[in-house]
Amino acid sequence: MQIIDLTMPIEDHFRWPVERKLTSDFAAGDDFQVTWMGWAVHGFTHIDAPRHMLPNGATTTDLHTHLEKVVGRTAVVDLSHVEPNMPITAEMMASAGAHIEPNGIVLLRTCWDVVVSPSTPEFWTTAPYMTREAAQWLLDRQIQTVGFDFPQDYPIRLLLKNERPKMSEMVTHDVLLRNGVTLIEYLCNLQELTTPFAQLVALPLKIMDADGAPARVIATKLQTR
Repeated sequence: MQIIDLTMPIEDHFRWPVERKLTSDFAAGDDFQVTWMGWAVHGFTHIDAPRHMLPNGATTTDLHTHLEKVVGRTAVVDLSHVEPNMPITAEMMASAGAHIEPNGIVLLRTCWDVVVSPSTPEFWTTAPYMTREAAQWLLDRQIQTVGFDFPQDYPIRLLLKNERPKMSEMVTHDVLLRNGVTLIEYLCNLQELTTPFAQLVALPLKIMDADGAPARVIATKLQTR
């Protein structure tokens, strides 16, 4: 069984400052080495809770008691044909996602991290992106969770210019997260998932009462329906 790691490494990145230091160091004569790290919970591979955009939305505490939302059988939707700056439409979703199951988990596979490295601005500014109609199509399938290997909302690129778009323009957040669909963001290596279904394990760090949490995400291919 091949276990595929879908998680971005946590390392120096131009979008997300990572504070890393040794609080105990052999070079200083300490008996142990201890690394301290800090970064935003919405950096790198992470899971959004509704509190991210709703003042009274559920937090990560709720997610930790409903791990079936992020662990289990998953439909892999192949969108690897999409081009840079291409809007992903409801028609594309319907064509590629006919095998999506109600109450299930979905991974959208564009393989964008193979086309452009996530460590470059081009990954964020030239990516394909979801339309509101595509997000609504997913919501209508009554899914629990969806994961992306690309910056799925067009306005994400505007954040690099220090612009603050309206939340309504962040269509996956506005349509899906607002309605209780869990978002797994900034996955990688989905090119390794070549079957229509996979077994997914996406475990958020057990940070309580937060708007999101870093996650270690792995998957294995499922050969049969």
